[in-house]
Amino acid sequence: MNLIEIGDCREIMRRWAKDGVKAQMCVTSPPYFGLRDYGHEGQIGLEQTPEEYIDAMVEVFRCVRDVLADDGTLWVNIGDSYAAGKVGRADQDRNTRNRDGRDPRNATDTGSPLYGQRKVPDGLKSKDLIGIPWMLAFALRADGWYLRQDIIWHKPNPMPESVRDRCTKAHEYIFLLSKSDRYFFDNEAMKEPAISGPAGNVSHKHADAYVAGDKKMRTKAGLVAFAEKQRTCAYDGTRNRRSVWTVATRPYKGAHFATFPPALIEPCILAGSRRGDIVLDPFMGSGTTALVAKQHDRNYLGCELNQKYKHLQIERLDELGGLF
Repeated sequence: MNLIEIGDCREIMRRWAKDGVKAQMCVTSPPYFGLRDYGHEGQIGLEQTPEEYIDAMVEVFRCVRDVLADDGTLWVNIGDSYAAGKVGRADQDRNTRNRDGRDPRNATDTGSPLYGQRKVPDGLKSKDLIGIPWMLAFALRADGWYLRQDIIWHKPNPMPESVRDRCTKAHEYIFLLSKSDRYFFDNEAMKEPAISGPAGNVSHKHADAYVAGDKKMRTKAGLVAFAEKQRTCAYDGTRNRRSVWTVATRPYKGAHFATFPPALIEPCILAGSRRGDIVLDPFMGSGTTALVAKQHDRNYLGCELNQKYKHLQIERLDELGGLF
């Protein structure tokens, strides 16, 4: 099954659930709270309060759970927001639009402002970091999901910020959640290159064993014994993937500004699915999830609220010969 439907993902997934559609995994990056106005009625992200936004997200992922295999996983990329008065940068090509948001090439385009206004949510002060990622993680856990891990997406080339009273933000979160306590997870498929040499080289001090809290590893004799044991194991130059992923952002020529890089979701898809499995993305956007799924012999299933992104999906999938 390779399908992307246009419309509200909640309505679409409820219909899929009734039809018995099942995906092995879901990887997605939902609209962030208060970040951008995509210019479509019913969009998620411009709710008046963080709580309303989280409620909407819980509803979306409840629908995801209904179409997810019992041993399936959910990977959610989410960033944080600040409590402030201005919100909702419009999703428009700023090179072709006027300051008032109108497209000078289209006389009928009334445009939309780059920013809207909302009051600071109750319980927060202006400039407060809201904590949206963890609000969402805890809400999903309370709704029945197993919260398995927080992964840090480290951006070596973050968006420049002119702030002078805090650091420039250079990370986002990816949360790994599961539908059941036992789930499919191919850790071998997502291994990363090892930094040190083969186990048995005591010079790197076996930091992993030490951090794991094994007191026996904290002595020289313990390190030597551990190294001797490891010499009998095959060494292939890889190690279990760590929870901090350094992935550079990539510009995309299309009009969808919130495109996440393929390298970010590739490990998720490799670990969470087998060849031939269905990978779900309820916020398909420009089609990154579909593209990476097909590159690794998976099938894709997705939703997108805004019709104008359809041509972006087609263009990207045409890179693989056209898959619609």
